[in-house]
Amino acid sequence: MIVTPLDSAQLDSKQQYEFYHSMVDFTVKELIVKMQQQQLCAEQELVFFKQYCDLLLYSIEAMRVKYMYDDEDNMKIDLTDSGFPNYLEFRYLFNDLALREEYLNRLTSVEVLQEEFLDTLMRQKQSIKKSRLFQAASIVYYTNVKQQFIFNRFIQGKILKSPKPEIAEYMTSWSFYDVSHNRPFVCFMYFNYKGKDPIKDKTEIYTTIKQAADRKMNLDAMAYSIDRKHEDILPKLLKIIDLGPLHNVFAKDENKITHTILDAIAKKEIPLESYAFSLKIDEVKSTSEFKEGSFFNKQTFQKWGAIKKQKYVLAPHRIIQLLYNKTPEVIDKLAKPPIQVSDF
Repeated sequence: MIVTPLDSAQLDSKQQYEFYHSMVDFTVKELIVKMQQQQLCAEQELVFFKQYCDLLLYSIEAMRVKYMYDDEDNMKIDLTDSGFPNYLEFRYLFNDLALREEYLNRLTSVEVLQEEFLDTLMRQKQSIKKSRLFQAASIVYYTNVKQQFIFNRFIQGKILKSPKPEIAEYMTSWSFYDVSHNRPFVCFMYFNYKGKDPIKDKTEIYTTIKQAADRKMNLDAMAYSIDRKHEDILPKLLKIIDLGPLHNVFAKDENKITHTILDAIAKKEIPLESYAFSLKIDEVKSTSEFKEGSFFNKQTFQKWGAIKKQKYVLAPHRIIQLLYNKTPEVIDKLAKPPIQVSDF
């Protein structure tokens, strides 16, 4: 039985950990496959998207190992339009691993634990204490988990020659975990550059992007902010992918899809492991340019067109039927009919 309070949840049993981590891992991998099959992104965008999702999955697996046998601390997941771990959990991972050597020196050595486990299991015929299992899990965690692969609050991708030269000469990507929404976002920008070489000037460009576009905001405001902060960057197309919420048994919010799934689970119409995944893709293009400023100090800005907003829902067949029956008004607003994914 999985019991969660209204606005926050702590996973406090091995069964809940296994269930939750397996579900997130499964659903994000299903999302990656369907993004490619449905061609929701361009080919190069999909490569970057998968890399960011891999970092997310790596981090969540690290959390699973970290908390599996920990009696003192419990992992928190966000229940309000998210379904993902609270942002602070990623911060804790990053901070933990910065002190890797200090923690490892405090732990019992692998050899001693192995001898103790064998003696307990083979000679004494007893179960290993949970505190010792936590010691073993901690060794695995601090030995194998790499800090550079943890999904950070802001992750910058490389600058490449654009695969769409008809739009712009260069492209770059970045991802962030929005603190207020507790969801990951992936962004792409196609741009021209007035300077000599954007790759040589990448540090300055990366700083501009981080200052202007490291949180959820209206896409036209993000585009204008990047345009204004760096006069040599001429953004031509911006796209942002909002991953989530992940609607499942843990969620407790006012979202109609979440409410429909929870209601059906409570009535035993669908199984406990039922889920749906919402996805939003916003895109804005430059339609023309204009100059602003004094005669000797004019800066070129973009005129942006209307934001193209597309909403998608991914769900198993039974959940799609349920949504058609219970929330047809939600289905009508999607960019395409719900995308079928596998049952968990």
